[in-house]
Amino acid sequence: MTEIQIPDASVVVLIGAAGAGKSTFAAKHFPPDAVLSSDQLRAAIAGDAADQSATRRAFTLLHRALDRRLAAGLVTVVDATNVTAPARRTIRRAAARHRVPVIAIVLDFPDEVVLERNAERTERTVPEHVVTRHLEALASTLAGGVLEGEGFAQIIRLRSAEDADRAVVRLVP
Repeated sequence: MTEIQIPDASVVVLIGAAGAGKSTFAAKHFPPDAVLSSDQLRAAIAGDAADQSATRRAFTLLHRALDRRLAAGLVTVVDATNVTAPARRTIRRAAARHRVPVIAIVLDFPDEVVLERNAERTERTVPEHVVTRHLEALASTLAGGVLEGEGFAQIIRLRSAEDADRAVVRLVP
């Protein structure tokens, strides 16, 4: 079991390919109102969580909501792939403006597990080439030690679905 202690005024950045289980992890470990999901925002804007034409607007709304929550001193979980440095940078800058720590939780599962989980989805299967691109970006980020250089207060790397299932998240003052 991995115990993850999260300051109650912080940002949690979930990082992982589509299909890795970020939304499932967020739903299991955090209050629903704490989670800002790019998929849910795309669904609210376009009626379809997979509609990529709504992505820019969804992230504009996500970043505004993030800013408001941080201004209120609330823990906030960003549920998106976050496999690229620019995506993480925007979140870290918002946290810096509000002087709150940023915690990275990386769902770094074997490629075949992520691809299988994505293929088994009933509602939002992401094209395999997109998932593969996410997996490559994540591998590059992790191999190069990029996350360690980005200034995260903590980096938690979960290497299997079992690790994610056994994790216990505690919000601490």
